[in-house]
Amino acid sequence: AETMLGKPDTAFQYYKNILPMARNDKAEILKTEPYVFCQTVSTNDSITPGEGANSWLTGTAAWMYVTATQYILGIKPTLSGLKIDPAVPTSWNGFKATRKFRNCEYEISVKRTGRYRLLLDGKEIEGNIVPPVKSGKAKVEVEIV
Repeated sequence: AETMLGKPDTAFQYYKNILPMARNDKAEILKTEPYVFCQTVSTNDSITPGEGANSWLTGTAAWMYVTATQYILGIKPTLSGLKIDPAVPTSWNGFKATRKFRNCEYEISVKRTGRYRLLLDGKEIEGNIVPPVKSGKAKVEVEIV
């Protein structure tokens, strides 16, 4: 939601706070694997406050992957093509990613330049949707504010 509201720094902070590693300093209390999401963490009113339960039985990891790739990195498949709409933290100068989509491997490079621009194989595209490429490889360069 924060990425959609244009708050990339807040979105990334929330993302990091939800990761299992955010509780590694309390691993002895949590009693679940420090790299796995668990379904519940007991509240302070519980007999076992801070203890996690039912690790490996949640779909959270899949949703966190979607959050990272489609909303923070902003590489989202759509019917029209591959939408590129990064909401990365303002401290990031950019990133590189490879995405397979409809028989094509897209090499995506995002750079913070102070303006928005999208290029597909060196040709500028209007908007933020890369039209499908028939097959093979495609180079996508994105400049962001």
